[in-house]
Amino acid sequence: MIRARTSLAFPLLGALLLAAMIGATGFGAEIVPVSAVLDTLGARLTGTTPTDLGVDTIVWQLRVPRTVLAAVVGAGLALAGAAMQTLVRNPLADPYLLGVSSGAGVGAAAVITSGLFAGAGIWALSGGALAGAFGAATLVFLVAFAQGGLTPLRLVLTGTVLGSAFAAFSSYLVFRSTDPAAAQSVLFWLLGSLAGADWTTLALPLVVVVVAGAVLLAIAGWLDALTLGATTASSIGVPVKELRIGLFVLLAVLVGVLVAVSGGIGFVGLVVPHAARMIVGPRHRALLPACALCGALFLVIADAATRVLVRPTEIPVGVLTGLIGAPTFLLLMGRRRYHFGAS
Repeated sequence: MIRARTSLAFPLLGALLLAAMIGATGFGAEIVPVSAVLDTLGARLTGTTPTDLGVDTIVWQLRVPRTVLAAVVGAGLALAGAAMQTLVRNPLADPYLLGVSSGAGVGAAAVITSGLFAGAGIWALSGGALAGAFGAATLVFLVAFAQGGLTPLRLVLTGTVLGSAFAAFSSYLVFRSTDPAAAQSVLFWLLGSLAGADWTTLALPLVVVVVAGAVLLAIAGWLDALTLGATTASSIGVPVKELRIGLFVLLAVLVGVLVAVSGGIGFVGLVVPHAARMIVGPRHRALLPACALCGALFLVIADAATRVLVRPTEIPVGVLTGLIGAPTFLLLMGRRRYHFGAS
């Protein structure tokens, strides 16, 4: 039954993602017809001159990079969520459990309120957030390791506690700022936004997501064993300690880069892996690509919706993912046939 669903799921999800990306490119303060979007994309991909240069600017320079970034971030967050839930063996785990998002918030708040990295231009905010994310992950790792190793319980407790401390420090930085617009800027970034996407910001997150996905697929068998518990995994030859450390580092880099380019977008990494398990089952070789496709599809649609719900302005995408994700998660958990890690 699961194998039959899996064989149908991937072509269907791929087709839905492609359609959603093309459709989302037309949404915004100014609606662009699908025919004009296809004309622009066709001209760009074939090297010919677009029919309407104004539409070309809107579609190719502004909306295509944003839509691609939404797909990349959605896929990455869903992959990170599935791996995190396996690492800590907790169905409520999400990619931000390591305190990475809160640490990135400290870095972003420091840049916004003090002008750090001002010479870096458009890279200032992303650079500050990335530095904060890696600093937070390093601190969580050192504290958890010093307390006796990277066990699931220590990771959950350490990440949660330090994440709260980082969030409090971000609030303090905003409170101390003399810039009246700082609080609004920090809040909008913390709630997640893809508005700053352009072609120059795509390379790093795309490479990191592809590499992380390939690594996770390569160790899919070990991840399946880890879901059964450390003792069982060790008995069949899985290097549990090294695997946990490697997963921690991989997830810290993956989530740190994603948060640096998009802010804190909640619920994608929590809800999507559970939905993917209901479609293809818990085995990671099928679960991981399903998570990537579902996460990309979800965030592309959500980001397009943020641009049209309150036109001509937009709302942070993290607000919408939270409004959609919370009831969706409760609905999934209410289905009796679903169990975390069940086959």
